[in-house]
Amino acid sequence: MSQSGSQAAAFFRDVPQTGVVWYVRDDEGCPVHQSSDGTRSLPYWSTSARAARAAKIWGHGLRVGSMPLDVWRDSDLPVAADEGFMIGINWSGPRLVGWSFTPAEVLNRLAAAD
Repeated sequence: MSQSGSQAAAFFRDVPQTGVVWYVRDDEGCPVHQSSDGTRSLPYWSTSARAARAAKIWGHGLRVGSMPLDVWRDSDLPVAADEGFMIGINWSGPRLVGWSFTPAEVLNRLAAAD
């Protein structure tokens, strides 16, 4: 399994167990990554330590935040879908790379983990 694959697997294993999703933000909000093909992704992590590493790598005053899984699943993911965002899952490494999924794919994988 690739590094990105193992990070995604960890996300879908950990988040249903802890019931918490982690993100990074500043006073303006959460960073949005735009890939070369124009796809926009909102990144999330399964642990505070993973999110803290991302905040340190990206810098710019980013700080770690969290929200309950049910709030993320029921509120944030539908809004992300409506706005055309992908969901970055446990991006890691010095360049913060990893897999992104549609919000529907994330919901399906979370449902399968229950």
